[in-house]
Formats: sequence, C-alpha cells, structure tokens
Amino acid sequence: MHEAVILVHGLWMRGWVMQGLRLRLARCGYAAYTFTYPSMAQSLDEHARRLAGRIAELQEPVIHLVGHSLGGLVILRCLREQGERRIGRVVLIGTPVRACMAGRRMEHLPAGKRLLGASRDIWRSLPELFRPRCELGVIAGSRPWGLGRVLMHLPGTNDGVVRLEETEAAGMRDRIVLPLSHSGMLVSAQVAREVAAFLERGAFDHKGRGAFDHKGRGAFDRKSRAAPEWREGR
Repeated sequence: MHEAVILVHGLWMRGWVMQGLRLRLARCGYAAYTFTYPSMAQSLDEHARRLAGRIAELQEPVIHLVGHSLGGLVILRCLREQGERRIGRVVLIGTPVRACMAGRRMEHLPAGKRLLGASRDIWRSLPELFRPRCELGVIAGSRPWGLGRVLMHLPGTNDGVVRLEETEAAGMRDRIVLPLSHSGMLVSAQVAREVAAFLERGAFDHKGRGAFDHKGRGAFDRKSRAAPEWREGR
C-alpha cells in the first residue's frame, strides 16, 4: 500500500489551500489528503482529536503529517495526546512552535479578538516543548510580507507573521529557511520539493541555499542526498 500524507491548514483557512501541495505529493506516489477543521471555533485539543480521528480512518501503514502555521501546532498536540503509531515523518511550515508575537499582539488590536476567535487561547499558551519521537523537519520563511508587517512591526527575520526563532521546534532534525512569506509558502514549488525531500529521506535538499545550522539538527551526509524525482509512482 502507498504511504499516506495528511496536510493540515492554518488559521482562517480551509483544506483547499493545501491542494497544490497535495497534488505535487500525490505525483510522488503518496496517498495525499487534506484535513479541514474549524480553526477559529474550537480549542487546540479539539482540533487534535479531529485529526486523530482522520488518521484512524486511513488504511495506509505509514502516515506522514505536514502542517502550515497553526496546522503544525495541531499536529504536535495530536502526537502528544494520541501517540505516534503509524506516523512516519512530520514537516512544519511556518509554524510558531515557541511563541507567536503576532498572535498575541493582534488580540489587542481593534477587532482582534473577533479575528482570532477561539484561537486566541492557543497563542496565549505557547510555548509548548513537546519533542516527538518521529523525524521532524521545519520550513521557515524570511520574506516579511503579511498581516504582521501591515499591522505591527515584527523584529528580526520573519515571514510577515512568524519570527524565525519562533519556529525552533524541540527535536527538529533539520530546518531550512527560504525567501518566502507566510502565505507564499502555500503555493511555492520550492516548498513542495523540500517537503517531498524530507518525507523521502528525513532531510531537506538544501543545495547550499537557505540552510540553517543548529545543535541537534541530526547526523546525515548532505552529499549523499538528492532531491526525490517528481514521478508518478514510488
């Protein structure tokens, strides 16, 4: 049977925003699915339970998880509360694991509470230092275009919504920083290639660009890796 991938969207979004990435991963031979949840109406625990239910419905023996922004937090909470049985690899895209300055500041803006909905409790409770046992990869952006730039000043390197240091997930095996905005990562062919590379080999295909070295990144030989081919079968 094919390995499966579940794609989890972020705040204010629906599963359709992940369709481009889903189609690219399907062409690599994965059984790729999108997961939709009411991002503004329920708690992180409720989102995680919904995701666990979706995982349980699938028949594939190995299931990888890819989350954008809030979707990455949903994945981590699901793994913490429901375990990692059948979970292969995990990729977080623009996920504020350590904190979310933009989210906390937005609550104090006019209409901020209405815009955040129930998710405001999520941004208040960060950081969460859960370290999954599965191989974890992180993609961060460095192009500061987005709501955070329009409504407030975010210091340091950021993608317009999430700061680079906020993406430092506990136990991440590899991280890559790309010149993309928070929303731009959703439609980026480069992001799709990097996600496929990590799902295939547990490491990103840096090619000397955008690499971010940090302690505990994981022992692997970059020279021995190649980007997975875009093919119909695996």
